[in-house]
Amino acid sequence: MSHILVLYYSRYGATAEMAHHVARGVEEIAGLEARVRTVAPVSTVCEAVADTIPDSGPPYASLDDLRECSGLALGSPTRFGNMAAPLKHFLDGTSALWLSGSLIGKPAGVFTSTSSLHGGQETTLLSMMLPLFHHGMLLMGLPYSEQELLHTTAGGTPYGPSHLAGPESRRPLSDGEKSLARALGRRLAETARRLEHP
Repeated sequence: MSHILVLYYSRYGATAEMAHHVARGVEEIAGLEARVRTVAPVSTVCEAVADTIPDSGPPYASLDDLRECSGLALGSPTRFGNMAAPLKHFLDGTSALWLSGSLIGKPAGVFTSTSSLHGGQETTLLSMMLPLFHHGMLLMGLPYSEQELLHTTAGGTPYGPSHLAGPESRRPLSDGEKSLARALGRRLAETARRLEHP
């Protein structure tokens, strides 16, 4: 069965929760499943510092997970308006996929969470898109036909779903934030299905 890879890094759980809502959206589309994966934390010298199998949660992503996917949803908390180092470290190791063109033409979207309302959600989403452009992926955001974008007072952008997690990352996702995360999953799954079965 074709799958959308939902790949994320989450330190306090907010981005992980978003990933699960994206995955739910994917699985609302018949014929596609979500494959949820995370990445290992890194040290200050950008080396993976965890065992090869996480203590809990989804497995760590491999290059095969990327190579085999029909589409990609990429998520990260915001770090000074940019993606977190563990996710960047993983993406920096995808040169073999770039050389082979394995991701060319596959749909992709991005999502993020921040502790403050103006904490760089949109710049983080845009920074996450850059390596995906280099891989030749087809970047997708959220259209304003998603009504939550017109009324959000927390997260949610046309560049991708976002979440305002609060200063201690304990604020739960709002109904609108959940809806937008699921919408991204559905869009990626629908697009992947159309590309595979024109």
